[in-house]
Amino acid sequence: MIRLLLIISLVFATASCARLSRDKSRNAASERELPFKAKLSTGEDKRDVTISVANKGAGVEAVRESVRFEATKYCLLNYGGSDADWRMSPVSEDWAFTQDGDKLVFNARCTAR
Repeated sequence: MIRLLLIISLVFATASCARLSRDKSRNAASERELPFKAKLSTGEDKRDVTISVANKGAGVEAVRESVRFEATKYCLLNYGGSDADWRMSPVSEDWAFTQDGDKLVFNARCTAR
């Protein structure tokens, strides 16, 4: 009887460990609060991502970390690496973006794997 209870306890303990640890990384968060809320969406090819951020009048330098965090998190969790190839502006030689109302929209492609 004791042996049966021990086996049942071990089975439930093992099952609950797997359940608790599943997809914890999907809720990844920055160590510090990012200044702007960025939203990521994917294109037809899931490696292509579009990140929009409500910049509240701030420039590219101010929103860059919020944008980079979303792309890094997505690429790392889905493709095993954090590298993203950002669309670059030939004029400024910096990340290209478009303005959509009060949002800046950036494009990148996950390059891992």
